Amino acid sequence: MKRFLVVVTMLCLLGYRPAGAVGFQWATAPDPDDAPLQVAIWYPSDSPTADAMLGAFDMDVAKNAPVPAGPHPLIVMSHGTGGMALNSYDTAIALADAGFIVVAVTHTGDNYRDHSASFTRRQFVGRPRHISRVIDFMLSAWPGHASVDPARIGIFGHSAGGTTALIIAGGVADLSRLAAFCRTNPEDWGCQHAKQRPPVPQENVSASVAAADIRVKAVVLAAPAISVVFKPDGLAGVKVPVQLWVAAKDEVVTDGSLVRTLLPTTPDYQLVANGGHFAYLTPCNEMLAKSAPEICVDPPGFDRAAFLKGFQQSIIAFYREQLK
Repeated sequence: MKRFLVVVTMLCLLGYRPAGAVGFQWATAPDPDDAPLQVAIWYPSDSPTADAMLGAFDMDVAKNAPVPAGPHPLIVMSHGTGGMALNSYDTAIALADAGFIVVAVTHTGDNYRDHSASFTRRQFVGRPRHISRVIDFMLSAWPGHASVDPARIGIFGHSAGGTTALIIAGGVADLSRLAAFCRTNPEDWGCQHAKQRPPVPQENVSASVAAADIRVKAVVLAAPAISVVFKPDGLAGVKVPVQLWVAAKDEVVTDGSLVRTLLPTTPDYQLVANGGHFAYLTPCNEMLAKSAPEICVDPPGFDRAAFLKGFQQSIIAFYREQLK
């Protein structure tokens, strides 16, 4: 009995809670320059969890549970073109279970419902602003803001979210480079989609995008898109640690490794030998496989669920090391 009590006491001191006990809530972050931003928030929790159908996903979470006292490091998630806040919810849950607070934004104008800014200059002008607005919200207006450590903030970005993360981290994008790239690479996935979208009015948007947010201290990139927008010195301003994931069989982003050569400091580079572009997203259920089959298909022999377990442990270890 004495040994049992000692173990219980130690677990309490270590902040023990049942594995997988994660709280979840929806919130809305103000964006004075556009529509309010829908955000999904996961966080450590001691409350009982239950299956909850959230959008197209079934999650085992404690909805609207109390937010535990902090301070906890914060990870902001930025989805790819046409995605939404829940695209990597299993990774968000893994991070929350490891002690992080995670907030994922649905980018206005570039999500599964609203493509008005997709494949335009406005897409990458708006996205970094969204991230900064979400950080503002999480540090001040969110009811649980006292549990967030403002000195330990990281960002995770997939595809266009990776480009967003690089701009937030200090990169300067030159969007005028895209036109020349598409002229010489008309078969590129992004160029094909840009060509297919309806004509848009002449955009009164600067071609140069710089929107560094010095509150972000660590970056994880998964298949960062359109690296061509960064000139040879375009990432010189990225001074924070970067973990870069590139899939060998990515047919959507074929220049992801370019970021590796442009960063001023060698990133923690991870090559996914048999993975495709969407390897980093939550495995699809039947509903998603029918509504968005493109993001559900992996190269033959690739086990997305098995890969994600190792991927999540790697990024957790990276954030823990860099956000001490």
